[in-house]
Amino acid sequence: MASTSSTAGPKPAPWKSAFLEHINQMPSPEFVFTSLHSAPSGAPTPYVPRARYCIFRGFWAELPENKHNEAPQNERNFESEMPTFTSDVRMSKVPELFHSSAGHAKSLDQTVGSGGGGPCEAVWWVKETQTQWRMRGQAYIVAPDIEEETEQSKVSSGVRTVKSELGSRMRVVKEDGKDEWSWNKELTAHFGNNSPGLRGKQDLCRIEVCKKQETDFISGTFAAPPPGQKVTEPYDDKNLKLGQKITELDHPVARKNFRVVVVKPDEMEQLDISNPEKARRQHYTFDKSTGEWQHEETWP
Repeated sequence: MASTSSTAGPKPAPWKSAFLEHINQMPSPEFVFTSLHSAPSGAPTPYVPRARYCIFRGFWAELPENKHNEAPQNERNFESEMPTFTSDVRMSKVPELFHSSAGHAKSLDQTVGSGGGGPCEAVWWVKETQTQWRMRGQAYIVAPDIEEETEQSKVSSGVRTVKSELGSRMRVVKEDGKDEWSWNKELTAHFGNNSPGLRGKQDLCRIEVCKKQETDFISGTFAAPPPGQKVTEPYDDKNLKLGQKITELDHPVARKNFRVVVVKPDEMEQLDISNPEKARRQHYTFDKSTGEWQHEETWP
Protein backbone atom coordinates (compact mmCIF):
# COMPACT_ATOMS: atom_id res chain seq x y z
CA MET A 1 0.00 0.00 0.00
CA ALA A 2 1.67 3.20 -1.19
CA SER A 3 1.21 6.90 -0.48
CA THR A 4 -0.66 6.80 2.81
CA SER A 5 -0.12 8.73 5.99
CA SER A 6 1.67 7.35 9.01
CA THR A 7 0.28 6.85 12.50
CA ALA A 8 1.38 10.43 13.25
CA GLY A 9 -0.69 11.73 10.34
CA PRO A 10 -3.85 13.89 10.42
CA LYS A 11 -5.75 14.08 13.68
CA PRO A 12 -9.36 12.83 13.95
CA ALA A 13 -11.98 15.41 13.03
CA PRO A 14 -13.93 16.68 16.06
CA TRP A 15 -17.12 16.89 13.96
CA LYS A 16 -17.11 13.30 12.69
CA SER A 17 -19.03 11.53 15.44
CA ALA A 18 -21.85 14.11 15.49
CA PHE A 19 -22.04 14.04 11.71
CA LEU A 20 -22.42 10.26 11.62
CA GLU A 21 -24.95 10.37 14.45
CA HIS A 22 -27.07 12.76 12.40
CA ILE A 23 -26.65 10.88 9.10
CA ASN A 24 -27.72 7.75 10.95
CA GLN A 25 -31.13 9.34 11.53
CA MET A 26 -31.82 10.04 7.85
CA PRO A 27 -34.14 7.61 6.01
CA SER A 28 -31.69 7.88 3.09
CA PRO A 29 -28.28 9.61 3.38
CA GLU A 30 -28.76 11.91 0.39
CA PHE A 31 -26.79 15.10 -0.09
CA VAL A 32 -26.32 17.81 -2.71
CA PHE A 33 -22.96 17.69 -4.48
CA THR A 34 -21.82 20.77 -6.40
CA SER A 35 -18.92 20.99 -8.84
CA LEU A 36 -17.75 23.48 -11.48
CA HIS A 37 -18.73 23.10 -15.12
CA SER A 38 -16.79 24.83 -17.90
CA ALA A 39 -18.77 27.87 -19.02
CA PRO A 40 -19.77 28.34 -22.67
CA SER A 41 -17.44 30.28 -24.92
CA GLY A 42 -17.82 34.00 -24.39
CA ALA A 43 -19.25 33.67 -20.88
CA PRO A 44 -18.09 36.29 -18.33
CA THR A 45 -16.76 33.59 -15.97
CA PRO A 46 -14.77 30.41 -16.76
CA TYR A 47 -17.02 28.09 -14.72
CA VAL A 48 -20.66 27.73 -13.73
CA PRO A 49 -21.99 25.64 -10.81
CA ARG A 50 -23.64 22.25 -11.25
CA ALA A 51 -25.54 20.51 -8.42
CA ARG A 52 -27.11 17.06 -8.07
CA TYR A 53 -28.25 14.67 -5.35
CA CYS A 54 -25.91 11.82 -4.44
CA ILE A 55 -25.80 9.11 -1.78
CA PHE A 56 -23.24 9.13 1.02
CA ARG A 57 -21.43 5.75 0.96
CA GLY A 58 -19.38 6.12 4.11
CA PHE A 59 -15.88 7.48 4.59
CA TRP A 60 -12.99 6.32 2.41
CA ALA A 61 -11.31 3.20 3.83
CA GLU A 62 -14.32 2.71 6.14
CA LEU A 63 -16.85 1.04 3.84
CA PRO A 64 -19.91 0.18 6.00
CA GLU A 65 -20.69 -3.48 6.56
CA ASN A 66 -23.23 -4.92 4.13
CA LYS A 67 -24.35 -8.55 4.27
CA HIS A 68 -25.14 -8.40 0.53
CA ASN A 69 -21.56 -7.47 -0.40
CA GLU A 70 -19.70 -10.55 -1.67
CA ALA A 71 -16.59 -8.67 -2.77
CA PRO A 72 -13.26 -9.29 -0.99
CA GLN A 73 -12.59 -6.42 1.39
CA ASN A 74 -9.60 -4.78 2.98
CA GLU A 75 -8.88 -5.09 6.65
CA ARG A 76 -9.79 -1.93 8.58
CA ASN A 77 -6.23 -0.63 8.64
CA PHE A 78 -7.12 2.99 7.96
CA GLU A 79 -9.75 5.58 8.73
CA SER A 80 -10.50 9.01 7.32
CA GLU A 81 -12.95 11.92 7.20
CA MET A 82 -13.32 11.76 3.41
CA PRO A 83 -16.90 11.05 2.27
CA THR A 84 -17.45 8.80 -0.75
CA PHE A 85 -20.14 8.32 -3.35
CA THR A 86 -20.31 6.43 -6.62
CA SER A 87 -20.63 7.76 -10.14
CA ASP A 88 -20.59 6.77 -13.78
CA VAL A 89 -17.55 7.99 -15.73
CA ARG A 90 -19.96 9.15 -18.42
CA MET A 91 -21.73 11.53 -16.03
CA SER A 92 -20.76 15.20 -16.28
CA LYS A 93 -19.51 15.44 -12.70
CA VAL A 94 -16.45 13.30 -13.54
CA PRO A 95 -14.94 15.50 -16.29
CA GLU A 96 -15.92 18.57 -14.27
CA LEU A 97 -13.65 17.45 -11.44
CA PHE A 98 -10.79 17.01 -13.92
CA HIS A 99 -11.32 20.22 -15.92
CA SER A 100 -11.54 22.43 -12.81
CA SER A 101 -8.58 20.80 -11.05
CA ALA A 102 -5.01 22.04 -10.88
CA GLY A 103 -4.21 19.75 -13.82
CA HIS A 104 -6.87 21.40 -16.02
CA ALA A 105 -7.63 18.39 -18.23
CA LYS A 106 -8.43 19.63 -21.72
CA SER A 107 -10.10 16.61 -23.32
CA LEU A 108 -12.41 13.77 -22.31
CA ASP A 109 -9.72 11.14 -22.89
CA GLN A 110 -7.81 12.75 -20.00
CA THR A 111 -10.72 12.16 -17.61
CA VAL A 112 -11.29 8.40 -17.91
CA GLY A 113 -8.77 7.30 -15.27
CA SER A 114 -8.02 8.17 -11.67
CA GLY A 115 -7.38 11.81 -10.89
CA GLY A 116 -9.41 14.98 -10.69
CA GLY A 117 -9.20 17.17 -7.62
CA GLY A 118 -11.58 19.92 -8.66
CA PRO A 119 -13.20 22.12 -5.99
CA CYS A 120 -16.55 20.98 -4.69
CA GLU A 121 -19.17 21.51 -2.04
CA ALA A 122 -21.41 18.91 -0.38
CA VAL A 123 -24.49 19.76 1.70
CA TRP A 124 -26.60 17.48 3.90
CA TRP A 125 -29.90 18.68 5.35
CA VAL A 126 -30.81 16.45 8.28
CA LYS A 127 -34.46 17.24 8.90
CA GLU A 128 -34.58 14.89 11.86
CA THR A 129 -32.10 17.05 13.80
CA GLN A 130 -32.77 20.40 12.08
CA THR A 131 -29.11 20.58 11.16
CA GLN A 132 -27.31 21.45 7.95
CA TRP A 133 -23.82 20.10 7.28
CA ARG A 134 -21.78 21.86 4.59
CA MET A 135 -18.42 20.51 3.42
CA ARG A 136 -15.96 22.23 1.08
CA GLY A 137 -12.87 20.71 -0.46
CA GLN A 138 -11.62 18.84 -3.51
CA ALA A 139 -13.04 15.67 -5.05
CA TYR A 140 -10.92 12.88 -6.54
CA ILE A 141 -11.87 10.00 -8.81
CA VAL A 142 -10.79 6.42 -8.09
CA ALA A 143 -10.87 4.44 -11.36
CA PRO A 144 -9.86 0.90 -12.45
CA ASP A 145 -6.34 2.10 -13.30
CA ILE A 146 -5.58 2.82 -9.62
CA GLU A 147 -3.46 -0.34 -9.34
CA GLU A 148 -3.21 -1.66 -12.90
CA GLU A 149 0.13 -3.23 -13.76
CA THR A 150 0.45 -1.36 -17.04
CA GLU A 151 3.17 1.09 -17.97
CA GLN A 152 0.58 3.78 -18.56
CA SER A 153 -0.95 3.45 -15.10
CA LYS A 154 2.47 3.27 -13.46
CA VAL A 155 3.41 6.67 -14.88
CA SER A 156 -0.08 8.19 -14.64
CA SER A 157 0.00 11.54 -12.88
CA GLY A 158 -3.67 11.03 -11.98
CA VAL A 159 -2.95 7.79 -10.10
CA ARG A 160 -0.04 9.41 -8.28
CA THR A 161 -2.17 12.43 -7.38
CA VAL A 162 -5.03 10.35 -5.99
CA LYS A 163 -2.78 8.14 -3.88
CA SER A 164 -0.82 11.13 -2.58
CA GLU A 165 -3.74 13.44 -1.85
CA LEU A 166 -6.09 10.86 -0.36
CA GLY A 167 -3.27 8.95 1.31
CA SER A 168 -2.20 12.07 3.16
CA ARG A 169 -5.54 12.09 4.99
CA MET A 170 -5.74 8.37 5.83
CA ARG A 171 -4.86 7.53 9.43
CA VAL A 172 -3.40 4.17 10.37
CA VAL A 173 -5.54 2.44 12.99
CA LYS A 174 -4.07 -1.04 12.60
CA GLU A 175 -0.40 -1.45 11.74
CA ASP A 176 -0.55 -5.20 11.16
CA GLY A 177 -1.28 -5.81 7.47
CA LYS A 178 -1.42 -2.17 6.40
CA ASP A 179 1.08 -2.80 3.56
CA GLU A 180 -1.38 -5.29 2.07
CA TRP A 181 -4.19 -2.73 1.96
CA SER A 182 -5.28 -2.42 -1.68
CA TRP A 183 -6.77 0.56 -3.50
CA ASN A 184 -8.22 -1.72 -6.16
CA LYS A 185 -9.80 -4.01 -3.55
CA GLU A 186 -11.43 -0.97 -1.96
CA LEU A 187 -12.78 0.09 -5.35
CA THR A 188 -14.18 -3.39 -6.01
CA ALA A 189 -15.71 -3.51 -2.54
CA HIS A 190 -17.60 -0.30 -3.29
CA PHE A 191 -18.91 -1.90 -6.49
CA GLY A 192 -19.90 -5.03 -4.57
CA ASN A 193 -21.76 -2.88 -2.06
CA ASN A 194 -24.53 -2.80 -4.65
CA SER A 195 -26.89 -5.76 -4.41
CA PRO A 196 -26.77 -8.08 -7.48
CA GLY A 197 -30.09 -6.83 -8.79
CA LEU A 198 -28.99 -3.20 -8.50
CA ARG A 199 -25.28 -3.48 -9.27
CA GLY A 200 -25.67 -1.88 -12.68
CA LYS A 201 -27.18 1.27 -11.31
CA GLN A 202 -25.38 4.50 -10.56
CA ASP A 203 -26.26 5.99 -7.18
CA LEU A 204 -28.75 3.17 -6.68
CA CYS A 205 -27.52 0.80 -4.06
CA ARG A 206 -28.66 -1.35 -1.19
CA ILE A 207 -26.46 0.27 1.39
CA GLU A 208 -26.05 -0.02 5.12
CA VAL A 209 -24.82 3.24 6.57
CA CYS A 210 -24.37 3.36 10.34
CA LYS A 211 -27.73 1.85 11.30
CA LYS A 212 -27.62 -0.83 8.57
CA GLN A 213 -30.80 0.47 6.93
CA GLU A 214 -31.30 -0.63 3.34
CA THR A 215 -31.96 2.27 1.00
CA ASP A 216 -32.59 2.53 -2.73
CA PHE A 217 -31.94 5.68 -4.75
CA ILE A 218 -32.41 5.74 -8.51
CA SER A 219 -30.26 7.92 -10.77
CA GLY A 220 -29.06 5.87 -13.73
CA THR A 221 -27.14 2.72 -14.65
CA PHE A 222 -23.49 1.82 -15.18
CA ALA A 223 -24.45 -0.49 -18.05
CA ALA A 224 -27.19 1.70 -19.51
CA PRO A 225 -27.20 3.71 -22.75
CA PRO A 226 -24.96 6.82 -22.65
CA PRO A 227 -26.35 9.34 -20.10
CA GLY A 228 -27.61 12.51 -21.74
CA GLN A 229 -27.35 11.20 -25.29
CA LYS A 230 -30.38 11.61 -27.56
CA VAL A 231 -32.34 8.38 -27.81
CA THR A 232 -32.37 8.75 -31.60
CA GLU A 233 -28.57 8.56 -31.83
CA PRO A 234 -26.80 5.19 -32.25
CA TYR A 235 -25.03 3.46 -29.34
CA ASP A 236 -23.79 0.01 -28.33
CA ASP A 237 -27.25 -1.49 -27.88
CA LYS A 238 -25.82 -5.01 -27.53
CA ASN A 239 -24.05 -4.21 -24.26
CA LEU A 240 -25.82 -1.10 -23.00
CA LYS A 241 -29.40 -1.65 -21.84
CA LEU A 242 -31.75 -0.31 -19.21
CA GLY A 243 -32.70 -2.43 -16.20
CA GLN A 244 -29.89 -4.99 -16.39
CA LYS A 245 -29.18 -7.21 -13.40
CA ILE A 246 -25.45 -7.60 -12.89
CA THR A 247 -24.15 -10.47 -10.77
CA GLU A 248 -20.44 -10.43 -11.66
CA LEU A 249 -18.04 -8.29 -9.66
CA ASP A 250 -15.87 -8.01 -12.77
CA HIS A 251 -18.66 -7.24 -15.26
CA PRO A 252 -16.64 -5.63 -18.09
CA VAL A 253 -19.12 -2.91 -19.06
CA ALA A 254 -20.30 -1.86 -15.60
CA ARG A 255 -16.80 -1.90 -14.11
CA LYS A 256 -15.44 0.13 -17.02
CA ASN A 257 -17.94 2.88 -16.19
CA PHE A 258 -17.94 2.58 -12.40
CA ARG A 259 -16.11 5.20 -10.32
CA VAL A 260 -15.79 6.09 -6.65
CA VAL A 261 -15.63 9.80 -5.87
CA VAL A 262 -13.82 10.80 -2.68
CA VAL A 263 -14.13 14.27 -1.16
CA LYS A 264 -11.05 15.56 0.63
CA PRO A 265 -12.46 18.27 2.93
CA ASP A 266 -10.83 21.55 3.91
CA GLU A 267 -13.87 22.95 5.74
CA MET A 268 -16.96 21.63 7.50
CA GLU A 269 -19.84 23.69 8.83
CA GLN A 270 -22.56 22.50 11.17
CA LEU A 271 -25.59 24.81 11.31
CA ASP A 272 -27.95 23.83 14.13
CA ILE A 273 -31.34 25.56 14.06
CA SER A 274 -33.18 23.03 16.23
CA ASN A 275 -33.63 25.71 18.88
CA PRO A 276 -34.10 29.24 17.42
CA GLU A 277 -32.97 30.84 20.68
CA LYS A 278 -29.68 28.92 20.72
CA ALA A 279 -28.93 28.53 17.03
CA ARG A 280 -25.23 28.38 16.25
CA ARG A 281 -22.88 27.64 13.39
CA GLN A 282 -19.83 25.47 14.12
CA HIS A 283 -17.06 26.08 11.60
CA TYR A 284 -14.13 23.67 11.27
CA THR A 285 -11.06 24.29 9.10
CA PHE A 286 -8.32 21.76 8.42
CA ASP A 287 -4.80 23.04 9.13
CA LYS A 288 -2.39 21.29 6.77
CA SER A 289 0.64 22.41 8.77
CA THR A 290 -0.47 20.64 11.94
CA GLY A 291 -2.92 18.03 10.63
CA GLU A 292 -5.53 19.33 13.08
CA TRP A 293 -8.99 20.84 12.70
CA GLN A 294 -9.43 24.41 13.94
CA HIS A 295 -12.85 25.28 15.39
CA GLU A 296 -14.86 28.52 15.60
CA GLU A 297 -18.40 29.05 16.83
CA THR A 298 -20.36 31.77 15.04
CA TRP A 299 -23.85 33.14 14.83
CA PRO A 300 -26.00 31.30 12.28
